Amino acid sequence: MDSLNLLLENYHLYQDNRLNDRFFKHSDLIQVLDSVRELPGFHLREAGFSAEKRSINLISWGTGPCKIFLWSQMHGDEATATMAIADLLLFLSDTEEFRELRESINKNCTLFILPMVNPDGAEVFNRRNALGIDINRDFIHQQSPEGRLLRSLRDEINPHFGFNLHDQTTAWSAGNTGNPATISLLAPAYDQELNVNTVRANAMKVIVIMNSALQESIPEHVGRFNDEHEPRAFGDNFQGAGTSTILIEAGGYHNDLEKQFIRKMFFKAMLSGILSIAGKTYSDVKTEDYFTIPENKKLHFDILLRNCKLQRNGISYTQDIGLTLDQKINDDRRSVTYSYIVADLGDLSDYFGYEELNCEFLSITETRKIELEEVADVIIYEGTNILLSIENGVVN
Repeated sequence: MDSLNLLLENYHLYQDNRLNDRFFKHSDLIQVLDSVRELPGFHLREAGFSAEKRSINLISWGTGPCKIFLWSQMHGDEATATMAIADLLLFLSDTEEFRELRESINKNCTLFILPMVNPDGAEVFNRRNALGIDINRDFIHQQSPEGRLLRSLRDEINPHFGFNLHDQTTAWSAGNTGNPATISLLAPAYDQELNVNTVRANAMKVIVIMNSALQESIPEHVGRFNDEHEPRAFGDNFQGAGTSTILIEAGGYHNDLEKQFIRKMFFKAMLSGILSIAGKTYSDVKTEDYFTIPENKKLHFDILLRNCKLQRNGISYTQDIGLTLDQKINDDRRSVTYSYIVADLGDLSDYFGYEELNCEFLSITETRKIELEEVADVIIYEGTNILLSIENGVVN
């Protein structure tokens, strides 16, 4: 783990700045892939096409017997993992630094990487594909060309391990720790009874290793998803087909809206898991330790205003106000506009905020009446000093 932490301290060597925000397109990714096409040890092939005929590409690297399949961006607006994969490719292509880590992976594993399953969704920064299908709910009916391709590749590769890579909202918390779930992990269930066979147990054990690595960098910022079985999802079905499948989700972190720090943590999660598989260190782990990871709960607001004194119809009362950032993709499809929405009102004492303000001794002016699901429009004063001003959802 010391080598991995040293690698993280030198992460700038491997952060691929060609993908420097979440809004990159298929053409941007192709530039990254073209740069590794001719490198020794890498194999790149056009595995198939999206509904709008954009290429979906498969990269392979390594010579070892254990096959690991990683796929990212099934949802077009979930781009953090793809950025981390670009960084992973730079790391694998290095021939000097951290050679022992790469040699362990190369000798023991072969990686198969599908970095962008949904290029049409990425083009417009949309969760669904061009047909309006949520690919990760299309395992059974197989109506999307992207879903058919992903399923066929798993059958072709028949991997021992799978990494299912996603983003989640910033509302998820790492249990009741008070911290957001910056990274969330899950060994999906393959049946409604949530049974644990050897395949799923191996995924759990790798996750325990990954969690230990992440705790060194982001203590108490890792959550475990509820493992309710989703029969339409790929991860659940791949688990049932014999691939030990690990879900990794990028969540939230303070002052990291564009998820550039989270990208680094995602890289660490992936690489620590791959290294544990290469060295078979996961085999000595107890599956019980998987369940010590706090379960995800939706307890976070972007701004939480506590003890706000309000008045309606001549009645004075106190309540908390939870605000979340709504993002709307701009016409350029390469940026978003953020606005604060009133997500909840009332007793929010069991909730947390990325930013919190105790308004018990402060005064509030409602420029617009505070209402659920409406943009926030408030000014908060301490005496005559403005502490917070939100106009039409935007902080001034």
